[in-house]
Order: sequence, then structure tokens, then C-alpha cells
Amino acid sequence: MRMVDLIHKKRSGEVLSEQEITYIVSGYTRGDIPDYQMSALLMAIFFNGMTSEEISALTLAMAGSGEMIDLSEIAGIKVDKHSTGGVGDKISLIVGPIVASLGIPVAKMSGRGLGHTGGTVDKLESIPGFQIELTKEAFIHAVNTNKIAIVGQSGNLAPADKKMYALRDVTATVDSIPLIASSIMSKKIASGADAIVLDVKIGSGAFMKTVDDARALARTMVDIGTQLKRNTIAMITDMEQPLGREIGNANEIRESIEVLRGTGDKELTEVAISVAAYMSLLGKVFESFEEAQVAVRDIVLNGKALETFKRFIASQGGDPNVVDQPELLPTAAYQFEVLAEKDGFINQINAEQIGIAAMLLGAGRAKKEDQIDYAVGLTLNRKIGDEVQIGESICTIHANQQDVKAVESMIQGAYRIENSKPAPVQLIYDVIV
Repeated sequence: MRMVDLIHKKRSGEVLSEQEITYIVSGYTRGDIPDYQMSALLMAIFFNGMTSEEISALTLAMAGSGEMIDLSEIAGIKVDKHSTGGVGDKISLIVGPIVASLGIPVAKMSGRGLGHTGGTVDKLESIPGFQIELTKEAFIHAVNTNKIAIVGQSGNLAPADKKMYALRDVTATVDSIPLIASSIMSKKIASGADAIVLDVKIGSGAFMKTVDDARALARTMVDIGTQLKRNTIAMITDMEQPLGREIGNANEIRESIEVLRGTGDKELTEVAISVAAYMSLLGKVFESFEEAQVAVRDIVLNGKALETFKRFIASQGGDPNVVDQPELLPTAAYQFEVLAEKDGFINQINAEQIGIAAMLLGAGRAKKEDQIDYAVGLTLNRKIGDEVQIGESICTIHANQQDVKAVESMIQGAYRIENSKPAPVQLIYDVIV
């Protein structure tokens, strides 16, 4: 088998076999296939696409390129959740304790953030003492005991994907649905999930900008799950504005606690309830989404989800007192108000610009070696549809520096205030099963 022949085959629009795809992925991971040949193949895939069988074979080959996590010692159906990313997306922190309270094991491996804000792992590390590194034995024990554990991803999880993504990033082949879908699903398969709920974001703060593109990606990932015998559901949710009102690591822990207490932001709560209900459905605890949704709301209202969150924090070395005393979380030294420059209604909040503003404060990483400041972030005091008068605060900046002019300017640019009230925000656009 020669790589040049396989490049020619894909360039000609032909279908690669499972054996050929395995040869390519293993050869590239070992270093036997050079970057320039892999780049040519990626570009051929970019232009000619892949069949569902090819995408599934690529996903499985990338998952098998490194460590395949065996979670068979954990009782029950292991349901994982993945978001394609956005600003203020703290859904994993909320749905994990909810689903665990319903008896469904949540054995989650999460990554760090790169870009707008921290990832789930960074947010958890803002809790004093919280450990995201556990031995496999400790991880399994924590899930069997508390039904939940969240740890950092293994460095050897789908190494082929990591290597291929770095190449895609510099060869203008990132935005290919077969390559995006196989990248996401390879890590989920390698992580040992039995079933997966995918939260595909669309809008200014998301990678997918249109409903049609998001739907195509969601459909592709659900098809991969079906081919590889993993029950998979994909939701398409809004990221035209940040999710919830808090951006920043400790800020987002505080807001997650509010939602688990039943007093959180309404829109964030609705998305979290829906994600948790679909996870519960895949965990085969309920027969219908409606039944699951009612149970999820009850678990929040009766306080069980919040108690599970406390146990989860304590089991991984964190201080559970932050739940009742959020002031124990890191707090920024300075607060600055960003004021509305005119009367009207909030018609737009560019989520990407808000994310970049938070990153400038230190809430996210521009480069992977950057250190995150857990205390800094933003509070959105006005969201789309809210009325505002000139001089009222639209956003609070939480900073550990006194010069925030660049951040304030970026926030002003992200908000658009008009005379007319916009249509209500649609939170969930579609569900693909």
C-alpha cells in the first residue's frame, strides 16, 4: 500500500476502505507518513468529502491510535456529553451532578480551554483544592461511589487526532464536517462512553455559524455513533450571545451553583435541563423526554443535585463549602461597570468579542502555555431583549488590573442597542436522533 495511491484515490472522489484508512492513521501517528502527504489527503477530503462508512472508519482508527479507556468496572450505562464550544458554556458543571443524582454514572474526561475562556477542567480548578488528576482506580471508585467524576483528558487519548488537528490548523482544512465530526467522536469513543449527548452550538460565539451547517455536523456525528454502536443524540443550541450571565472560571462555578440551587439564569437553566433530560433518556432511566424533563427539574428543586455537587467536589479534594459560601472562590480585586451609551433594547451581543474580552483579562489562554487567572471575568447585566437606559450598567468587569480600557472598548463593540425590541432568542433549534 502506498500513500500516494491513496491520495490519488481520494482526489478522484473514490471511497477509501477501512483497511486503507487504518493504514493512513497508524502510519501518520508513527511518523511513517510525512506531513506533506497527509496535508494532500486532508485537502482531498476537504473538497470531496467522505461517506458515512469512511467517517466511521476514520473515527475508530483515530480513537484506536492511543489509549482506549475501559470503563467496564463502572456499573450502569456511562453517558457522556460534549459541547462544540462557546462563551460562558458551563453546562457540564450543571448536568453532571443532576444526571448523577438520577443514578446514571458520569465518568467524564474534559480538556482545558484554549481561546475565549477556560475549559471545564480550568473552571473546576478554580475551586480551592480540587484535583483534576486521578488514578484510574480512584476515578472508577469515585464514579461507583458518587456516580460522578470529572478529570483531565489523558495525554495519550486519540493522539492521531491531536496530530491531524495541528496540521489542519495550518492547511486551511479545519472546517470540514467529516474531519470535525471524526475528531470530536474519536475522543468520545476513546473515553469509553456507552452513550453520548452532543451540544452543537451555532452563532457568533460558535464554530458553526448557520443552522444548516450545525445540522449537517450533528447528523454526521449521530450517524458515527450509530455505526459504532453508541446511542447518540445531538442538540443544536444557540450561541449568538454568551450562555448565562457569567464568563470566567470562578464566576461560572458561582453561576452553576445558582442553577443547581434553582435560582439561576432562566435561559441557562432551560438548556441545562434539556441536556440533562436527554442524558437521562440515553441512560435508560426514563421512557420519554417529557418524563425525564420533569424528573430533572424535581432533582434540582428538591436539592439533591446540589448535594451531589458538594459530594463530587469533596471526593476530588475540593472545598465543598464553596457551594454555600461562594465568597471562598477566587475573587478579583477590581470591578468596573460598562455603561450603556444610549437608550433602547439590546439587539445583539457578539459572543466571540465578549469571549476575547474575557481572555484579555486572563480568563482564557491565547497560547496553551498561558496561565489562567481564575478570579477574573465578566458579568452580563443586560442580555438580548432587555431594555436599557443611557448610563445603566450593561456589563461588570472583574479584573486584577486597573487598566481595562481595551476590554471595555471590546465590550461596547460587542453590544448593539436599537430602538426596537428584538424577537425572543431561540435556545434550542433542533434535536437530531
